[in-house]
Amino acid sequence: MNATKAGLLIALVLGNIAFVIGWIWAAKRQRLRQRPTSGDIAIGFVTDFFDTLGIGSYAPTTALYKFRGSPADELIPGTLNVGHNAAAFVETLLFVTAVTVEPLLLLCMIVSATAGAWLGARVVSQLPRRTIQLFMGMALLIAAFFFAMKNLGAFPAGGEATGLGGWRFGLAVSVNFFLGALMCIGIGNYAPTMILLALLGLNPLAAFPIMMGSDGILQPVASLGFFRSGRFAHGPALGLVIGGVAGVLVAFFIVKQLPLTAMRWLVIVVVTYAALTMLRSAWRARVSAESAPG
Repeated sequence: MNATKAGLLIALVLGNIAFVIGWIWAAKRQRLRQRPTSGDIAIGFVTDFFDTLGIGSYAPTTALYKFRGSPADELIPGTLNVGHNAAAFVETLLFVTAVTVEPLLLLCMIVSATAGAWLGARVVSQLPRRTIQLFMGMALLIAAFFFAMKNLGAFPAGGEATGLGGWRFGLAVSVNFFLGALMCIGIGNYAPTMILLALLGLNPLAAFPIMMGSDGILQPVASLGFFRSGRFAHGPALGLVIGGVAGVLVAFFIVKQLPLTAMRWLVIVVVTYAALTMLRSAWRARVSAESAPG
């Protein structure tokens, strides 16, 4: 293992130690006692199972939360970042050590995404409910669009490179900053990162440690902002942790590969419906605010 990957894994462990301390502190300060339900755990297992196989977890989790009507819309971004962090930790350990990618590119992409997440979490933690509904509705539609592109074979094929140089390096690192910030409002980074790196000529397999490593470091950093504000659902997040880790391990070591095209079409339908529901909620909130006296 090279020094960059070793340093990344050390940062990953330290970041998650801070994550655990921050969650315990938030639970005590805000007296969080809600326990996860079997449904919370099942959502974690299913979404992180497919996340490990490349579908992503944020959009499906948001859609399932919207279908069942909890947690509240304004708590969903924080719940996603907090709850899926443990699965991202495990995925990072598995993929970063197993796949070859240029160390400097890996390091700079992860640092850039983490900086974006730190800024994004501070902003999202202060957004009103309706604004979050609008952002998440659009995020779900974007996710459905990317799923459809993948199924129709419209993703760029990518190249053979395991690293980037010159302007391609700078562009990839810069864009990853914004993708890290967008993670905090529920826009997963898998598809955008895969497309970006493929267009720049990177081997698609080499994108996996970048995506997983970015998530593994940025999610505990973003979570610290949500712990401070209390804008997350404690019980559902715990359910994602428990079910998510199990889902990752089953997908990586046992299942490894599935015919995912049909599953993506199903996800597209579910996610699109949830997006329209989220946007309708935002529209109703606007109408209610405009019709209120005074």
